[in-house]
Formats: sequence, structure tokens, C-alpha cells
Amino acid sequence: MYLTQMALNPYRRSTRDLVQSPQRLHAAVLSAFPPGTSRSGRVLWRLDQPERHRLDLFIVSPLAPSLEAMADQAGWPSQPEWRTADYSPFLRSLGTGQRWLFRLRANPVRSVRPQGGGRGQRIPLRRVEEQLDWLTQRAAALGFELAEGEFGPNLRVTERRTERFHRGGAAGRVVTLGTAVFEGILEVTDADRLALALTRGVGPAKGYGCGLATLARPQ
Repeated sequence: MYLTQMALNPYRRSTRDLVQSPQRLHAAVLSAFPPGTSRSGRVLWRLDQPERHRLDLFIVSPLAPSLEAMADQAGWPSQPEWRTADYSPFLRSLGTGQRWLFRLRANPVRSVRPQGGGRGQRIPLRRVEEQLDWLTQRAAALGFELAEGEFGPNLRVTERRTERFHRGGAAGRVVTLGTAVFEGILEVTDADRLALALTRGVGPAKGYGCGLATLARPQ
């Protein structure tokens, strides 16, 4: 597995056109890989905007991406275009009891099964309390527990957004996507499960930039 970080240039009109649609950005990410890559593992991506004039694209993938086309469309000509590292050594180094800062953009939903049976419908969770509960209830299955802070679990929602875009082009149906960015401190309880979560993603809407969690050492 590989972890890639690429800085995008928000001053370029072509960048703004690209990132305003998760559908369009997903297609651009997948174009960096040869056909059939998904058979080797899922491609995850996440777009962060840590500052007003900065965009960072993160990609987790089974193969190293070739992002020349995206660099031409949305990159910075004056700096290195992207950095890719072998993710496997880090994943193997995860161990029970370790503490990590984490960041995750997710699509918190609950499934409601209609009366009479049939496929459940996903209902977005819009309140912060519901979104926090959504991740807290999944922590054990994802291989971690939330570290305790002064006022409870060390977890917060730092950004919430509702996006609307056309699926399959301007003539396609309109998709409404509610996302939340979670940040906090986790403690590893099952390293194998956490490694799977980091490479397979968390929650739905992975094709729209949700589900990719990243870890960093606490300061």
C-alpha cells in the first residue's frame, strides 16, 4: 500500500473546477492508476484545506499513482508536485497501546429499513452529537478507543459540510452529501483492525472523498 500527499493550487480556475465536484475529483484520482487497480485494493482519497490558500490531497492506494495529469491541471509549478511513500512499514509498526492524533473525513449516516422489508435507506446525521456518537460507536470495530480528555473522549468535529453535485455529468441526478471532519486522539486496541480501517476506509461515500483516516504522532 502507498500513501501520497499532493499540494493543489487553489488560485487556478482549473483547480477550483476540479475540486468543486467530488465526482470529478474522484475520476481524476482514478485516472492516476491503470485499469483494474481496484482489484488489488481500494483507492481512498481525501481533500483537506488546512488554510484558506492551501489544498492538500491525500491518497491511499495499492499502487503508486502517476499524477502528472493532475499536476498539469491543478498543481503548483514552483514546488514538488507530490510525495508517495510505502505505507506498509508504518502499518506493520502499529501496536496495541500506541496513541495517535487522527483526522478523518466521513459521511455519518444511519440506515433505516422500510416497513415491509427491502433495502435500507441511508439517513444523514446532521447534529454534531449524532456525528460524534456515530464514530464513537464504531471505534472498537475499527481497532481503537478514544483517549480520554479533560471533558470526556478526545474527539471533536472540526468541519461540517453539505455538498450537492451531479453524478455522471450535468444531466445526471443530483447527489447530496453530508460530511464531517473528525479530529482527536486514539489509542490502538487492535492493530490489525486499525490497519484495515486505514487502507479500506471508514463508513460510506468512499468514492466521494470520505473514509480516509490519517495518523500523526502526538506533540
